[in-house]
Amino acid sequence: MQTNLVQQFANTAEGQEAESILRACVHCGFCTATCPTYQELNDERDGPRGRIYLMKMFLEGAEVTEKTREHLDRCLTCRSCETTCPSGVQYGRLVDISRGLMEKEMPRDPKDKWLRWTLARVIPNRQLFGLFLRLGQIFRPVLPEKLRTKVPPRKQANPWPAASHSRIVLALAGCVQPSATPNTNAAAARVLDRLGITMVEAPEAGCCGAVNYHLSEHEKGLERMRQNIDAWWPAIEAGAEAIVMTASGCGAMVQDYGHLLKDDPVYAAKAQKVSELCTDLGAFLLKQDLELLKVRQNPGKVAFHCPCTLQHAMKQNGVVEQVLTRAGVNLAATKDKHLCCGSAGTYSVTQPEMSQKLLGNKLKALTIDNPDRIVTANIGCQMHLETRSPVPVQHWIELLDQ
Repeated sequence: MQTNLVQQFANTAEGQEAESILRACVHCGFCTATCPTYQELNDERDGPRGRIYLMKMFLEGAEVTEKTREHLDRCLTCRSCETTCPSGVQYGRLVDISRGLMEKEMPRDPKDKWLRWTLARVIPNRQLFGLFLRLGQIFRPVLPEKLRTKVPPRKQANPWPAASHSRIVLALAGCVQPSATPNTNAAAARVLDRLGITMVEAPEAGCCGAVNYHLSEHEKGLERMRQNIDAWWPAIEAGAEAIVMTASGCGAMVQDYGHLLKDDPVYAAKAQKVSELCTDLGAFLLKQDLELLKVRQNPGKVAFHCPCTLQHAMKQNGVVEQVLTRAGVNLAATKDKHLCCGSAGTYSVTQPEMSQKLLGNKLKALTIDNPDRIVTANIGCQMHLETRSPVPVQHWIELLDQ
């Protein structure tokens, strides 16, 4: 694709990166076949190819309207198009860059701006999110039905293992998981303990930075990344062998620390090391002795939902399924595995109508084989799916912990 970026973008590092990505696109349109929003709306502007043209026009100085932003906002950034693209177009990175630049050029209306500002302040703040969640759980019985379904029941964590082993891996508590599904990391720690591995959380590590970064608060997102690197670094220097991610949304972000901080003179090398150590829990377990992890109780027929961040961003499609199968779990048949469930970080709040359509589609696809439960690998997907799921939803590691 030929490009002619305006001077204000052409002379910046982000503009040059965006131009390189644009030039990789050959207009083939294969991406439209796997785009969830294009499948629903059949509008070229709501598919990757059309959005690439819209971003190109913006970067080349064309007038940008609210309609342009509407089509870009409706993108889930699920990155299914990246998996399909024969030219290797880094669409997710292009969207992040373009949205961030557009945010500076064209202010949003006050209502939309307030909503996004609130999401970016509440969700990444572990204590504040936990407080609001607890209040919602207390008053859940009297909430309107539409709001009540979005508040998950309170969950408890079983104790972490007391043993300590020579093999150490790091984990990220994150921002939502500690209060919404506190047993996830605890279950992972107990499973790893059976393998002779100690999992530890760095108390100072918080949100991975994804919420702020994907809401176009790039500097705030980078600040959170630096804080996590500082929190993990002593353990990394002491020999921690991996940073094992139990939430693929966080994993997708952490694996990009090296790229996003590559021009930071203080953090570039450390960020690259963190990205190299970052691995999804499923990929880490697949390298271990899975004979020690055979399921002790029959969980029935299980449908696995592979989050977009796991299959399209972390490129781990099929890995968790291998772990579960080798552990003796009976996996149910599903369909349309490549399509997003509609959670997509804050998308379920900013784009509720489309999010609910995609959720309905995903639940139909996950329950065609009448499973007894659904398991997934990302906290956002887990909370989103369980709002309307006819069967229990949990993190897959809890099956191996039983």
